[in-house]
Amino acid sequence: MRILITGNMGYVGPVVAAHLRARFPEAELIGYDAGFFADCLTTTEGLPEAASLDAQHFGDVRDLPAGLLRGVDAVVHLAAVSNDPMGKTYEEPTDAINARASVRLAALARDAGVRAFVFASSCSIYGFAEGGPRREGDPLNPLTAYARSKIATEEALRQQDPGSMVVSCLRFATACGASPRLRLDLVLNDFVACALSSGEISVLSDGTPWRPLIEVRDMALAIEWAILRGVERGGQVLSVNVGSDAWNLQVRDLAAAVAEEVRGTAVAINRDAPPDRRSYRVDFGLYRELAPEHQPRIALPQAVTGLRETLEAIGFRDRGFREGRYIRLKVLDALVAKGRIGQDLRRR
Repeated sequence: MRILITGNMGYVGPVVAAHLRARFPEAELIGYDAGFFADCLTTTEGLPEAASLDAQHFGDVRDLPAGLLRGVDAVVHLAAVSNDPMGKTYEEPTDAINARASVRLAALARDAGVRAFVFASSCSIYGFAEGGPRREGDPLNPLTAYARSKIATEEALRQQDPGSMVVSCLRFATACGASPRLRLDLVLNDFVACALSSGEISVLSDGTPWRPLIEVRDMALAIEWAILRGVERGGQVLSVNVGSDAWNLQVRDLAAAVAEEVRGTAVAINRDAPPDRRSYRVDFGLYRELAPEHQPRIALPQAVTGLRETLEAIGFRDRGFREGRYIRLKVLDALVAKGRIGQDLRRR
C-alpha cells in the first residue's frame, strides 16, 4: 500500500505518520509539505520523518504535481492554514489552500485511481451552538475563515464526482496532546505550557465555553479507519464527527485538569472577558456506530501527562511562549517579515 500524507510536517502529521508506520509496516509512506514549520521541533530525537517516511517531498499544496499521485492507494490530506487566528490574518490564502487546493487534490486523486481520500475537517464548523450536542445533519454556524474553508471543502467534495474513490471528511474535535512538532496555540496545550512556564494558567475567556477535544494519537487512529473504510460504512462520501462524548468539556474544566496534574499551578480566569462565541458540544454517536474498533482511547489525564513530559524533556520554561515559535501564526508572520513568503503564503 502507498499512502501520501500532505501537511505531514505540522503538528498532527508526525503522529499520523508514526501510527501508520506501526500499523502498516510494509506500506510506502510519502510526505508532502511546504516546510514552514519543519524546524518547530519539540523532541530531542531528530526529524520524525526519518523514522516514519520512505520519501519526503517539499512544495505548496496548491501546486501538488499530479505525478506524485501515481500508484497511491490513499491520500491523507492534512495540509491547511490550521487555525482561526491564521485564517483571520491570511483570509484569502486560507480559502485558496484549505478549500480550493483541497478540491483540486481530490480530483487529481480520483483521476489517478486513488482508492481512499481522507480530509481533515473540523468540528469548528458548528461555531456557536446552543441546544445540545451537534450531529452531522444539524445546521452549521461557522464564525471564522478557517471554519468556512472546511465547510466549502466538504460541500465541494459532496458535489464532485468521486469516481470509485471513497471520501471521508473527518470533522475532528479540537486537537491536543504531545507531538514532535507541538503547537501551543491550542487550548489544552496552552494551559500545560502556562503551568510549566509560570505556574499559573491564564484563561483568556470566562471559562464557560464548551470545547470537544481529541488527542492526536486518537486522530491518527481515526485516519487509519478512514483509509480502510468501505462504502458500506457510511457511503462513498462521508462527513462524520470524530471524537468522544466524554471529551465535551468546558474550558474551566480543562484548566482544572492541568492544575491537578502540574501541582502548585494557580488558575486565573478572566471573568470580565467578553463572551467567546466559539462554544459548542458535539455528538459523536455516528462515529461510534461506524468505527467501533477505532474509538478514542486517550483520556484527559493521559493527554496532560504526555504534554507535560514532552515539554519537560526539552527544558521548556518560556513565559513568553505566546509570542514564540510554537505559535503557528507567529511563525508565518516571521517568515513574511523576513521576505521568505508573501502575504499569499507562497515562497519568494
